[in-house]
Amino acid sequence: MTTPPIVILDNGAYEIKAGISGVDEEPRRFPNSIARSRTEKQVYVSDEIDRCKDLSGIVYRRPFEKGMLVNWDAEKVIWDRVFSPAGLNINPTESSLLVTEPYFNLPNIAETYDQMVFEEWEFQSYFRCTPAALIPYGGLFENESFIPPECTILVDVGYSSTHVIPLRDGQIIWDHVKRIDVGGKLLTNHLKHLISFRQWNMIDQTHVVNDVREACGYVSMDWRKDLELCKQNPRTNPIVQEYVLPDFSSRSTSRTGYIRSGPNAQIPDPESSKQPEQANGHGKLAEEDEEQILIMGNERFAGPELLFNPSDIGLEQSGLPETIARVISCMPEELRGMYWAHIGIFGGLGNIDALGERLERDLQALCPVDYEIGIYEAFDPASPPYVAATTLTASEIYLSTYPVTRAEYQEHGSSICRRRFGGPAYNVNPPGFTSGEMGGEVDEDERERRYAMGLESKKGKGKKRKEEEEVISGNWGGRRRRAGGLL
Repeated sequence: MTTPPIVILDNGAYEIKAGISGVDEEPRRFPNSIARSRTEKQVYVSDEIDRCKDLSGIVYRRPFEKGMLVNWDAEKVIWDRVFSPAGLNINPTESSLLVTEPYFNLPNIAETYDQMVFEEWEFQSYFRCTPAALIPYGGLFENESFIPPECTILVDVGYSSTHVIPLRDGQIIWDHVKRIDVGGKLLTNHLKHLISFRQWNMIDQTHVVNDVREACGYVSMDWRKDLELCKQNPRTNPIVQEYVLPDFSSRSTSRTGYIRSGPNAQIPDPESSKQPEQANGHGKLAEEDEEQILIMGNERFAGPELLFNPSDIGLEQSGLPETIARVISCMPEELRGMYWAHIGIFGGLGNIDALGERLERDLQALCPVDYEIGIYEAFDPASPPYVAATTLTASEIYLSTYPVTRAEYQEHGSSICRRRFGGPAYNVNPPGFTSGEMGGEVDEDERERRYAMGLESKKGKGKKRKEEEEVISGNWGGRRRRAGGLL
């Protein structure tokens, strides 16, 4: 029997990182959105947006809202594009799928995943887990001894929100996972309001402002000092940048703007401006007069500062350093040193300049003097879950241990996916963390809840099953432990 190709789908709210295990070492990126151009009156699905000539008034329709996949009509069209010959060029009925899901995914949304995968695309088998559950299989915490740390803190800085996830022995401790409602979407919207209030009206130009944020944004190491520096002469200022907005005209050679002066300035190609200058001696001067300049001063670091001080916009939540310190304080005292020494950052928003440096500095004031702080970052912060998934799927036991097959789903329904994949709603007590109720009898209300989730039967057969087999959530590493040993 031939092994089916394994399709990896890191299904982020902003971007899908997809590929075929063993074929694509680096992920192929597809925007997780459907865009409509107001000027061209056309609809673009996922990567078709590269064909759009005017991005100024584009309107997005995204399947995710507040971090949850709620619009499967849009997601189906996007996944069809990813699976098509223009994308990965795979046949779902002959493939196995590994897909990521949001943290604290709701049970009814998780069941929709199962239905769409097996009933709409008819995959042979599939495995579903969170991005953080894949990280232990990758090399984010790689060291000289090649021994992965037992206790780690993962910071997933995403599009909709930021999560701080503690792991022990590769398994997520769901009771202490924390969420901060600050992500790439909030930072882009915040920058849109700043620019629209101070300079140009760009409330409807989400795509352009997002490019500006990615090109100019950075995390300030000293907020007050940088704020004062922005008030100095712009010509000699080490912070202020002049960003040339794209004009989307027929003469334009670039779909994005560029930094004309200031730090990280990009010098335009002289060949592109040579021809107009020969035709008209004042061509270059006229072109500069037509350019729309965006002065980026404290706007560069005002948005990323929300990760550390959400209260700046009235969000009553702790900043990222305080949240990490609070999560570690909930861990057993003898393990806290390992957590402080292994803090990993990943996610699409993790590419902001100086994010790791600022986080390390702020954590120094919160960390006990007996411990050392270790910050781990990837060169491409968005790719660690995908790279880790390629390592996991390369294992010989993956297909026989992790996924649920279509035949199993047709026989048992979504209940087998709940038992196999698990999650915070189905795993109240992670390994090593007990609430004191495990040794006692389970009351009727608890038994009813477990029965409704498909974890055990009403007649108490679940207790006998527990003695024979202990199922560990796929979100804690995806392993199933039996009495005979680890499969």
